[in-house]
Amino acid sequence: MKTNYLKLTGLFFSSLIIGLTSCSKDDDTPPAVVDDKVVSISANITANTTWQTGKIYVLESRIAVVSGVTLTIQPGVIVKGQAGTGANATALLVARGGKLIAEGTSSAPIIFTTVADEIVPGQIASPNLDPDLDGLWGGVIILGNAPISADAASVQIEGIPPSDQNGLYGGDNAADNSGSIKYISIRHGGANIGEGNEINGLTLGGVGSGTVIDNIEVVANQDDGIEWFGGTVNVTNAIVWNAGDDAVDTDQSWGGTLDNFIVVNPGDECFELDGPEGAMIAGQVLKNGSVFAGSAQGLADLDDNSIAEMTRIYFFGITAGQDFDLNPTGLTASNMQATLPDGAAITDFFKAGSDAYVTTVTAGNNTVGADLTKFQNWSWAAVSGALADF
Repeated sequence: MKTNYLKLTGLFFSSLIIGLTSCSKDDDTPPAVVDDKVVSISANITANTTWQTGKIYVLESRIAVVSGVTLTIQPGVIVKGQAGTGANATALLVARGGKLIAEGTSSAPIIFTTVADEIVPGQIASPNLDPDLDGLWGGVIILGNAPISADAASVQIEGIPPSDQNGLYGGDNAADNSGSIKYISIRHGGANIGEGNEINGLTLGGVGSGTVIDNIEVVANQDDGIEWFGGTVNVTNAIVWNAGDDAVDTDQSWGGTLDNFIVVNPGDECFELDGPEGAMIAGQVLKNGSVFAGSAQGLADLDDNSIAEMTRIYFFGITAGQDFDLNPTGLTASNMQATLPDGAAITDFFKAGSDAYVTTVTAGNNTVGADLTKFQNWSWAAVSGALADF
């Protein structure tokens, strides 16, 4: 019944905009206005543009903010992606040299979701979709000119066809600025674009430290929640809830910090932290996190050459078979805590020697982890009660 209902809902939104004059990618025709609250977006953003509070913007295809252009999204805006897979998967792509200024507030977050979602401005929780329904559209991709560890100085981001030059990322500007995104919730994404290849909730490719990213929520993405491909950008106050694959995934020597974060119930690993893939070498810092493992396949997957500092992270909701799979020489871990199942030992989940940096605590007595007050009111996870046991 749910599948049929979602199809009908998607058809409703599709029929709502059918027959309207669409923007050509080669002219300056303005976006089609469905009514005074719903605007169809079918062309790349090629001039500085503002999406206004109180409105819903519907992505008809993969929409790029091209180099030299800024897209500003005002507080409370809802962006909905049409259904589509493969080359037709919808996404918002910020090309390197482009900027996204999407600054929601704690009372008016900006929500990216699917056209099947009946949510309207002013709402936080979806009125009709469950928070574990994924793959209904693509996601948000931000690319920049910061260094990456790869065989070439710049490469094409996964999920974007090579023919689309807006998909290139990487460079030599560690302080590159791709804009500012604050109080953003990205939901129900991860559309399949190829065999075993889906779009992440939030993809950050070669994004520089001049970019501001804080108060970010990713809910029910079919692939990873947040994935970094190199770059130096820092992310503060992040939630990944019900990711179909990994919650936090790092590649190509991301050299930034993730500070104050929550992971809830990923499908594969809570963390997948890969090592360098080329000559450029950098490591990341992950600190002040609370991780509910739930149905995850594992706690962390690292390479022999992974470089990471992990500190003040609390693991709970752990079950048999979930483990922190190795301790590479490039891992610096300290002051981590875990609530284990009755009768379990640390070495059942963390490798030998990990008792030097992981201590056991009873449920509710952890002294490390995320500051939950940063997620109240604006995040779906908080208003739904999903953080009640944190």
